[in-house]
Amino acid sequence: MQIEILKSKIHRATITEANLNYVGSLTLDESLMDAANLIENEKIQIVNVHNGSRIETYLIKGKKGSGVCCLNGPAARHGAVGDIIIIISYATMDFEEAKTFKPKIVFPKSSNLL
Repeated sequence: MQIEILKSKIHRATITEANLNYVGSLTLDESLMDAANLIENEKIQIVNVHNGSRIETYLIKGKKGSGVCCLNGPAARHGAVGDIIIIISYATMDFEEAKTFKPKIVFPKSSNLL
């Protein structure tokens, strides 16, 4: 049996930009992506702590060490600069493997740095 479980989570990142005039996605500091075991184009869920919005999109790699966390395209309607978000990715795996799998969870500082 295959189940979907938490793979990675960035808990309480701060939105630094919202760019409505973009194709769509979330641009994220590459350092945060690396720390959370996330890759460019990976499907993610974004949960906005301020307004309760939940959306699915994909990641774009932002400049390493920049602290960037930018909602792009239609996603920009789901948050504002300064909002706190949780970024989540899931993985599908065998039920027995899932029992011992440990997700990567990252708690960035207020500047989105580690």
